[in-house]
Amino acid sequence: MSNLVVVGSQWGDEGKGRIVDLISNEVDIIVRYQGGNNAGHTIVFDGKKVVLHHIPSGILREGKVSIIANGVVVDPKILIEEMEGLRSSGYHIGPDNFKLSNRAHVIMPYHRKIDLEREKLKGNTKIGTTGRGIGPVYEDKYARRGIKLSDLTKPEHFRKRLGEILNERNIYITKVLESEPLDADEIYEEYLEYGKYLEPYITDSSRLLNQYIGEGKSVLFEGAQGTLLDIDFGTYPFVTSSNAVSGGVTVGSGVSPMIIDHIVGVVKAYTTRVGEGPFPSEEYGDLENKLREEGSEFGATTGRSRRCGWLDIVALNYSVMVNGLTSLALTKLDVLSNFETIKLCTSYKYKGKTIDYFPSDLETLENCVPVYEEFEGWNCDICDITDFNDLPEQAINYINKIEEYTGVPVWLISVGPSREKIIEKTKLKIN
Repeated sequence: MSNLVVVGSQWGDEGKGRIVDLISNEVDIIVRYQGGNNAGHTIVFDGKKVVLHHIPSGILREGKVSIIANGVVVDPKILIEEMEGLRSSGYHIGPDNFKLSNRAHVIMPYHRKIDLEREKLKGNTKIGTTGRGIGPVYEDKYARRGIKLSDLTKPEHFRKRLGEILNERNIYITKVLESEPLDADEIYEEYLEYGKYLEPYITDSSRLLNQYIGEGKSVLFEGAQGTLLDIDFGTYPFVTSSNAVSGGVTVGSGVSPMIIDHIVGVVKAYTTRVGEGPFPSEEYGDLENKLREEGSEFGATTGRSRRCGWLDIVALNYSVMVNGLTSLALTKLDVLSNFETIKLCTSYKYKGKTIDYFPSDLETLENCVPVYEEFEGWNCDICDITDFNDLPEQAINYINKIEEYTGVPVWLISVGPSREKIIEKTKLKIN
C-alpha cells in the first residue's frame, strides 16, 4: 500500500481538493497536515459544488477516515458550520470517519481581530491576508501562548489559560492597535460549547495515524496553499504562516518521512496568486481578465479576484526541487482552449542577465522580467476527451514541453471542473 503527499506547486488555488478527492477513492486515510480555514477546496460532483475549508476532501468518500492533524490551526466555529453543512448535504461525518488532533491549535477571536487591525495599520504595505487569524495563531503557537483543541475539553484549565493569554493580548490590542479589548468570560462560554461539540472527534492523531500505517493502511496527506506561500520557501513575507511543502507532512502530522512513497505536485496550466507579493509572469488588462473569467479565478474562501498569468516553469522547477515531486497533476487545461497563443515562462531576465532559478530574495524576484516560449493554441473544446492521445496536437505539445522542462511526468490532466473530467496520462501505482 502506498502513502502519498499532494502539494500545491504554485501560490495555491491549483485545484488540490479535486485531485485529493480523486485519489482518496484509492486510499484508506486522508490527512490535512497544515494551514487553516484561509484555504478553500472546491469539488464539483453530480453538478453540486462543495467547498471545504478545514476538512480534507476525502470526507466526501464513503468508508474513508479523514484527519485534521496537529499542524493545522482550527477555527471551531467555522469547522462546526462546515460539519453541519456536509450533513445537510447528505454526507456522513462522525467520530468513526473524522478525527481531530488534540495538539491542533485553536484560532481565537483575538487572533482574527489582530489580523484585521494589523492589515488596516499597514495600509499599502499590507500582506493581503484573509483576515482569518491564521498568522496570529501560528505566532502564538511558537511564542508558547497558544490554546490547543484539548484545552477546550478541560473547563478549569481552559479558563485559567485563556485569562492569562487574553490579558497580554488585550494590552496589545488596546495600546498598539488602538482597538477595543475582548471579554474573557464571553470567549470562555462560547469556546467551551465548541469543545463539548468537538470532544468526541478529538484524539491523539499522531498515535492513531502511525497505528493505521502499521496495519498496512494507505494514507494521503493533503497540503493547503502552495509551495510559493510556504513560510520558509515562499515569497516571504508575502506567504502563509505554515510549511506547505511536502516536508511539512512530518512535523504537521507526526509521521516519519520514510513512509512517503509518492509526492504529487498540483499545478495549473497557467499561474495565479491571491494577495500581495511578486509574480513574475503576471499579465494585465484584457489577457488577465480573460484568464480570470475563463478559469473562474475567484477565491473559494474570500471571493477575491486572483491575479493571473502564464505558467512559470522557473517557479515550477523550484517547487519540484524543494518538494521532491515525483509526478504532476495538471489542472484547468481546458481554460486555455480559447487562446490563439499560449506562453511558458522558461527563464527570467534580471539586470540584463538570464537566470533560470527562482531567486530567494524579494528584491531580485520583484525585478525579474519573464522570458517566454510561445505555443500555438488549440482553439477547440477538450472537456469531453478522456484519452491523452485524443487531445489536440497543440495541447499534447504543450504538456510534453512541461514534462521536458521539469523532468517530472504528468500523471493527471483535468479538462473540466467536474469530478470525472480527468485524463490519466501515465500510471501511478497506489495499491
